[in-house]
Amino acid sequence: MRGNSQKLVVLQQRDRKLLAELTVMRVIDRDLAKTVAGFGSTTRANTRLLALTQVGYLKRHFVGTIYGGRKAVYWLSKKAAIQNAASDAGTKKLGRSWYSELFLEHQLSVNQVYVRVKHLPIPLINCRFERWIHFNQFLSKVSPIIPDGYFELQHDAAIKPLFLEVDMGTEALRLWKKKIESYLRFAVTGEFSKQFGPTQFKVIVIANSERRAGNIRKVAAKFTDKIFRFTSFETINREGFWSAIWQKPVGDQRESLL
Repeated sequence: MRGNSQKLVVLQQRDRKLLAELTVMRVIDRDLAKTVAGFGSTTRANTRLLALTQVGYLKRHFVGTIYGGRKAVYWLSKKAAIQNAASDAGTKKLGRSWYSELFLEHQLSVNQVYVRVKHLPIPLINCRFERWIHFNQFLSKVSPIIPDGYFELQHDAAIKPLFLEVDMGTEALRLWKKKIESYLRFAVTGEFSKQFGPTQFKVIVIANSERRAGNIRKVAAKFTDKIFRFTSFETINREGFWSAIWQKPVGDQRESLL
C-alpha cells in the first residue's frame, strides 16, 4: 500500500553529526554539509541529504545564487530539532517565512567561517580550535549587541578570543557606530572578562566587498585603532582566511589574524 511505502533511514554517525551541527549552524547547503559530515563525493552528499529530507529530519528550500542558478538549502525539521535539543530560537522559527533569502545569505556566510575554523585544518603551528558560541540575546545591558558568533583558538598555549561580525552591505553605517561603541564598552567595563574569562578580545569583521570593509573601517577609526580587524569574503576566497589579509581600523598594513 502507498501509505506504507515511506522510506526508512537508519541514522549513521555522520548523519547525527550533521544534525547536531545544524543546532548551531541553523542552515546549510550541500558544500557545507560535505565538509561538516565528511561526505566523500557530491553525489553521496546529494543522496543522503535527500533521504534525510524525505524521512522528515531536514527541511529543504531552493534559493537563487549569485550566478543566476538555484541551489538547495537545508535546516532541521521540528522533530529533529527537538531530538537534538536545539535552542528555543532554533525550534520556534523553523517556518519557511523566517528563512528569507537575506537571512539565508547572511547565515550561510557566517557558517563559512564556522566551518573554516572548526572543520578545516588550521595551517598554523600550535594552533587549534577550542569552542564556538552562538548568541540569541544581547551580550549585556551595557553592550546591546548580538554577535554573529564567538570562537576561541588556542595558539602557543594562549587562548585567543574572537567575536565575528559578517556584513552583507545591508546595514546603515550609523548602526555600525553603535556596534563599535558597544564592543568598546564590553571591553573597558570588564564585562567580557567576567563572562568569558580572558581579558582581551578581537572583533573580526568580514564584509561582502573590499569597498564595504573600507567604509566600516573608516567608522571604526573614529573611535579606536584596536580590537577590530577587517577583511572581505572575496579576499578570503582569493588569499586564504589565515593569510595576511586583515586590517586594523587605521593604517594600510595587512596582517594575519594571529
